[in-house]
Amino acid sequence: MNMLGLFFSLLAIIGWSAYPTLVSYFGGKPVQGIFGATWGTFIVAIVLSLVMQMPMLQGANFWLAFFSGAAWAFGNVLTIMAFGMKDQDGNVLGSAKAMPISTAFQITANVVWGVIMLGNWGPVSSKVYGFIAVVVILVGAYMTTYQEKKSAGNMQLLMKAVGVLLIAQVGYSLYGILPQYTHGTDGMHMFLAQAMGMAAFGLILGIYEVAKNHNNIFQQSTTYKQIFSGFFFAMAALGYLVSAQPAMLGLATGFVLSQVSIVGATISGILVMHTKKTNKEWLVIAIGLILIVIAAAVTAFLKN
Repeated sequence: MNMLGLFFSLLAIIGWSAYPTLVSYFGGKPVQGIFGATWGTFIVAIVLSLVMQMPMLQGANFWLAFFSGAAWAFGNVLTIMAFGMKDQDGNVLGSAKAMPISTAFQITANVVWGVIMLGNWGPVSSKVYGFIAVVVILVGAYMTTYQEKKSAGNMQLLMKAVGVLLIAQVGYSLYGILPQYTHGTDGMHMFLAQAMGMAAFGLILGIYEVAKNHNNIFQQSTTYKQIFSGFFFAMAALGYLVSAQPAMLGLATGFVLSQVSIVGATISGILVMHTKKTNKEWLVIAIGLILIVIAAAVTAFLKN
């Protein structure tokens, strides 16, 4: 077991536990959430690079990291849109429901790519246990969306959100996959280039919002509050980028472990946004979260 890889994976868990709830809490439009997240990450990346005196990546390595960051920003703006989607009665979907769905899609895509294309979980036994763990995680993620009283509006909203999150998955997949094809570098050195890609996308999106909708987000305090949420995302992005490297835990294990953050994101999303849950709903959600933690822990012991 790679203890350093596990440490960085823990950073990802903490960061991604807090990030979606903070985005929902600060509110504003999706473009403000994405600007705050990307520029918060960029600020952290600059400080880290200066303190550690890390040189900028060159050539293909730079562009692979840069476009992986831009791809994440594309996926995240759609995910934030899903957070704010409402049903016909005006009920907001929220991060507590959207994140488990997004997590399920991301785990499936990244594990399949990591195992089939990158050779993670080499032994047959590791593949079997790994895929069983993934199925258990998907079941757990589904359980966290449980509602005792369902309505047509609830289901319609959930289906719309699934469509948006499937498109977002394209960006998230490229975010995890592209850095795997760099050579002679590591996650720490890729972080600044990746953050530049994120920040560039966030800035372009902000300028587009001003030009098209005449909504100057750069004069609104919510935009800059969202930068605080970006600091937590920066912690998660760095932790995941390092832990998912082949010399650490690999893409499959690194990503699955990072998604234990769904536990913190779900609970904090319910509590901070004051979402009412019945005792039965809390029970089903708790069982789902326990399944996720146990199954993710299994992947930490799989051989590559």
